[in-house]
Amino acid sequence: MVLSNPMNTPQKGKFRHIVFRDGDTWYAVALEFNIVESSDDPKLAFMSLLQAVSGYVTSLNKIKGARFSPLNQKTDPEYESLWAKLTAKKSIKSPFEVAMFGYSQA
Repeated sequence: MVLSNPMNTPQKGKFRHIVFRDGDTWYAVALEFNIVESSDDPKLAFMSLLQAVSGYVTSLNKIKGARFSPLNQKTDPEYESLWAKLTAKKSIKSPFEVAMFGYSQA
């Protein structure tokens, strides 16, 4: 799936996120950045993801003249498939339980 604004920059952008459980662990994924955080709680996993994304964008912003490809990475096929099912409102097979998904500002 292509974002409506696919060119993320250190100053502006958005990314897709999914928070899901696999077994006893909750994972939060930022698809365009290939960042994954985990926790025992879905809200904590998501908050950790937002902090990781903020640090990632801040670090890239400090690199003057850097290309934006790290902010617009090819998504892992497993997460892309999960996103497609979620947005098409198709059922998700066990063992995954999805707590939330959507877009966040970078």
